[in-house]
Amino acid sequence: MTLLLRRQGDSGSACFALLRRKAGSVHYTFLDILFPVALFLVVIAALMSGYHVAFSLAGVSLAFAFLGALTGHFDLPLLGALPARLFGIMNNDTLIAIPLFVLMGVLLEKSRIAEELLETMALLFGGLRGGLAIAICLVGALLAASTGIVGATVVAMGLISLPAMLRYRYQPELAAGIVAASGTLGQIIPPSIVLIILGDQISSAYQQAQLSMGNYSARTVTVGDLFLGSLAPGILLVIFYILFVGWKAWRHPESAPAVPLAERQAVEPGELRQKIIHALAPPLLLILGVLGSIIAGVATATEAASVGVMGAIALSAVRRQMDLSRLRSSLEGALRITAMVFMILIGASLFSLVFRGFEGDLMVETALSALPGGRWAALATVMLVIFLMGFFLDFFEIVFIVIPIAGPILLAMGFDPIWLGVLVALNLQTSFLTPPFGFALFYLRGVAPPELKTVHIYRGVVPFIGLQLIALLITVVAPSLATWLPRLIYGE
Repeated sequence: MTLLLRRQGDSGSACFALLRRKAGSVHYTFLDILFPVALFLVVIAALMSGYHVAFSLAGVSLAFAFLGALTGHFDLPLLGALPARLFGIMNNDTLIAIPLFVLMGVLLEKSRIAEELLETMALLFGGLRGGLAIAICLVGALLAASTGIVGATVVAMGLISLPAMLRYRYQPELAAGIVAASGTLGQIIPPSIVLIILGDQISSAYQQAQLSMGNYSARTVTVGDLFLGSLAPGILLVIFYILFVGWKAWRHPESAPAVPLAERQAVEPGELRQKIIHALAPPLLLILGVLGSIIAGVATATEAASVGVMGAIALSAVRRQMDLSRLRSSLEGALRITAMVFMILIGASLFSLVFRGFEGDLMVETALSALPGGRWAALATVMLVIFLMGFFLDFFEIVFIVIPIAGPILLAMGFDPIWLGVLVALNLQTSFLTPPFGFALFYLRGVAPPELKTVHIYRGVVPFIGLQLIALLITVVAPSLATWLPRLIYGE
């Protein structure tokens, strides 16, 4: 059995679980149940303490593995599967896209594309009540489709747009809410680091689910599938945000006034057209090159990421925002983010291995299957857990903890993997906005003017969290919103 685990990694764990299930090991003692439950709770507590995520996951898991071995509840030879898992992570072609997309986002951040987009869109929509907020929402969508890095987008828009909205007497809550919500669109609109990681985890979970059901020739789920599936829900969110701003400006005109006429007339119509073309052309061409190549089927997500990096370097050079010093700092920044992601992935891999060694996955499966309401009750429970964890944990931690445990179980119940992945992505987006530990709130608080209080930020994001939950429910009721485009492009 140990040899099987070493050769097959995650699939070996699935086979091991299947053999244990077939052997009839379904009668658990109190300690059998206590170990996986305590492991999960202690890991969450360690993460909430602020200690490094990767070391929290790995350290707590190892401690429980040795404690379980001492009490006879864990087989230490199972840890022999860890080298194969780590080799699989480092040899995963899909994950190569992560450092490339991160580098692309860092390069675009230094090319000052966000500043120019915001200034131009503000001139274009400033004459409308709420026009500045609408401009910020559109810029957030464009930056999301160009960079995929949430933190950089929130910081950039917070530095530029928040002082302007407050100067024009926008309601502080509305100003903070639209900046934070628009900045998180990079999580659901591809290319997105979140979608790459989630796609890899969903793909692994889907393979495990198929193996557990005896299907050894199942189709795979790619990151490109998840990119295509998330496009329509992401656009739906943008529409919701704009409609909310329009409704707010109509019901409470004083909360979102128009930009004064004198400031709008300072730019001639011909100059405005030139500004619009100069600001919109580069990100649109980059989006066409990256997403267009994926949708057309001429490039994988990893190949498209390399196209994006070259495009970002060319764009920075044309704008004279690139030299050797900035290129070096961009590479160092991308290296730090990539190292963090892979360290977390390694720690999470050890956690899932130990959790399975305690048969925690079988216990979760038994609990979800026993819920009244069948598979829909199981889905609702997992979505609720993800939503609640978003109050305290980052999306990396949630993906790496929940998906390896619950993903195979839900997919074995017959749910579509692309649809499930999009649902999780929409749900995870709330982790950036939900107080008190939403990362977008921290980013925004760090760059907000002193007159914008923390309570304004917390109140401001509440309506947008509600809009995200509505989009989530619509996607649940209408799965084709997430599945029609992948089926149209790939004919599945």
